[in-house]
Amino acid sequence: METTQKNDVITIKKDALWKYSTFILLGIVILGVVFFVLSGKSPTGNVVNQPGVQLPSEPTAKIIVNTKGDPVKGDKDAPVEFVEFTDYECPFCQRHFLQSGSTIESRVKAGDIKLITKDYPLPFHTQAQRAAESAHCARDQGGDLKYYEMHDLLFSDGVANGEADFKSYAKQIGLDSAKFASCLSSGKFADDVKADLEYGSQIGVGGTPAFFINGRIISGACPAQTFTSAIDAEINGNEWAVTNCQFVLI
Repeated sequence: METTQKNDVITIKKDALWKYSTFILLGIVILGVVFFVLSGKSPTGNVVNQPGVQLPSEPTAKIIVNTKGDPVKGDKDAPVEFVEFTDYECPFCQRHFLQSGSTIESRVKAGDIKLITKDYPLPFHTQAQRAAESAHCARDQGGDLKYYEMHDLLFSDGVANGEADFKSYAKQIGLDSAKFASCLSSGKFADDVKADLEYGSQIGVGGTPAFFINGRIISGACPAQTFTSAIDAEINGNEWAVTNCQFVLI
């Protein structure tokens, strides 16, 4: 009896151990699958779409953007037209300038793109309209060169102090301070800035920053590589699209 009882106990323990091992192994497999799904990979190592992100299957439609009379940086015969709609008080526009500005500048210098800037001052940004006007007042004195010097300072150093900042930047880039102040106070370019805002809304701009790469729109402060890929695709004659900053060759 004693021996039999001991054997029965041992048998029960072995059965329980087998069951527990099965449950543990199954749990490990489930956790592994969950990990790969959340990390954007399948168990075989192939990249899969993130949940809820639908990558485009058609190239972004091209829009002919009217840039007549707008400030231009770079070779006007460059193969790629890079149009930005921007707001100098927008934190995402500033982020774009800080993280991608040097990349854009290098492509301008290489002759790959011409940068064209249009204004899109959002109404809840109290300094945006006047900041845009200050860039045009700089252009009024020194052409596109001074426009982009002011443009860069407005993003790099900010607009928190309003006209005090604008006048300080004007002095830094060598403008006539009195002429600049007179231009700004007159509102000479106020209607031009507002016209850009209205035009941008008409062609699909819904916020800032927004860009048109040879007429194809990219929205948001995307990583520099997104813009590099789009520029290269245009130079190489490839079709492409960008959704949520994800670049796709079509």
